[in-house]
Amino acid sequence: MLVREIMANRLVYAMPDASLQDVARQMADHDCGEIPIVESAQSHKLVGVITDRDIVCRAVAQGRNPLELKAKECMSSPVITASAEANLEEVCQLMEEHQIRRVPVIDAGGRVLVGMVSQADIARVGTNKRAGHVVKEVSRQTTAPSAVAH
Repeated sequence: MLVREIMANRLVYAMPDASLQDVARQMADHDCGEIPIVESAQSHKLVGVITDRDIVCRAVAQGRNPLELKAKECMSSPVITASAEANLEEVCQLMEEHQIRRVPVIDAGGRVLVGMVSQADIARVGTNKRAGHVVKEVSRQTTAPSAVAH
């Protein structure tokens, strides 16, 4: 099965100069945890992604005012991407290797955003065993657990 067969192709994106509040509002409005950041609405050239976790870790946790920040100040770049022509197994391996839950899908030229594929997409079309393995690997702990305050 190819990525283009399972990806979400209804594009929701923001530009680098979008306010962080607008990006967060898009996440809430579209019930998603990641917004691709594109160079312009015309080009759809992918330049980064911003997740709900990016907002928390790169703004709120550092005491920065998220109402004063732009997407480009919190986005992750470069971005791990998959080709629309990649097969399902390749995307699963990318997610596991990089411990990411969503992967932007780009065109054959390798630059233009054409969709997104998520763990939920894999769970919907993959085997239970394969989907479970992706969730397990993406969620594995990579560092020693921190102390929990009681």
